[in-house]
Amino acid sequence: MKIEDSLGHVRGIKGDYTQASFAKVLIVAARFNATITKALLVEVENVLAESGCDKATIIWVPGAFEIPLATDLAIQEYHPDVVICLGAVIRGETPHFDFVAQEVSKGTMDVSLKRGVPVILGVLTTDSLSQAEDRCSVSGLNKGREFGIAALEMVSLFDQISGPKAT
Repeated sequence: MKIEDSLGHVRGIKGDYTQASFAKVLIVAARFNATITKALLVEVENVLAESGCDKATIIWVPGAFEIPLATDLAIQEYHPDVVICLGAVIRGETPHFDFVAQEVSKGTMDVSLKRGVPVILGVLTTDSLSQAEDRCSVSGLNKGREFGIAALEMVSLFDQISGPKAT
């Protein structure tokens, strides 16, 4: 969607998640902290359904640390328009949290840049289980909705920038 100022001059391009029903979506989800991941996934699936997008593949990996490698391989095999990575890294009593959170973040960005495919980092990094639960609530805030919208907006944006992909 082109954004115009009051004189009709184009100021930029913005993705529109309602215009990406054609998207081929890949979801890479961590089984560790599965209750959190599954709650995020439900809301991502709701967004995809609302937009009319019905081409989604889900790949389950053991934990968040495995997400970047699985994402890289899956992009090569499935050729998605976008990848949504889901999981939760919850701080504990050791520095393990810091290492995992940093590497999953850097790894997903590296894959996105290397493959030229938008990768949405939908991995919650929280100080407590309670904070993670608050961010994937069924009745309140659920970050899965934001992750799904961001993914489809990126597909729409790429479609506008480089034109529709041949199918």
